[in-house]
Amino acid sequence: MRQYTQIIREGLWDNNPSFVQLLGLCPLLAVTGTLVNGLGLGIATTLILMASNVTVSLFRHIIPNEIRLPVFVLIIASFVTAVEMIVKAFYYDLYLSLGIFIPLIVTNCFVLGRAEAFASKQPIDKAFLDGLMMGLGFTFALTMLGGLREVLGYGTLFAQANLMFGEAAQWMTITVFEDYRGFLLAVLPPGAFFCLGLLIALKNAIDKRVMLSSKAKASYSSISS
Repeated sequence: MRQYTQIIREGLWDNNPSFVQLLGLCPLLAVTGTLVNGLGLGIATTLILMASNVTVSLFRHIIPNEIRLPVFVLIIASFVTAVEMIVKAFYYDLYLSLGIFIPLIVTNCFVLGRAEAFASKQPIDKAFLDGLMMGLGFTFALTMLGGLREVLGYGTLFAQANLMFGEAAQWMTITVFEDYRGFLLAVLPPGAFFCLGLLIALKNAIDKRVMLSSKAKASYSSISS
């Protein structure tokens, strides 16, 4: 049970692919102009991670070691193609908004990295959980960065929610600032780097505070005993 808890913590927070490993920055910075774009790409990446991790784990004993990386890429590319076709068929406007970054998931280094470093060495249940948690951690980073940039850039949240949830979701758009002229830098590439730096700094500050709190509790317990 402890191993599963560790996998969950690693994916969501302790080893978050975007905030800690700093992997997958190309789509992270490119598509996060809005929260919905980030959420859409995050969900697509999560599905691909789960499917590829499970498949790699399932066939890990019969894949020759000499050609394992090309086989892993082929597996990931197959699932990327399937997800791309689904998004194109059912969420065409979102597909147009995300552009080339769905097929580019094939080249996302942390997707291949999880297949090589974890799924190829672990049973199916752990590989599935790792793919799910790493995907959710990546989605969390995408939505946080997209939400921050959208608020600063446009003064809204969940703008164009209809791209994912249909026309009935127009009500989901939240106007954070009335009569807001926008902050152009936030939606440009330099603004993406700046906002990502702020989020990483916030995570590090939270980690430091938790660590100091744990040390203080440990010291108090030792004194009490």
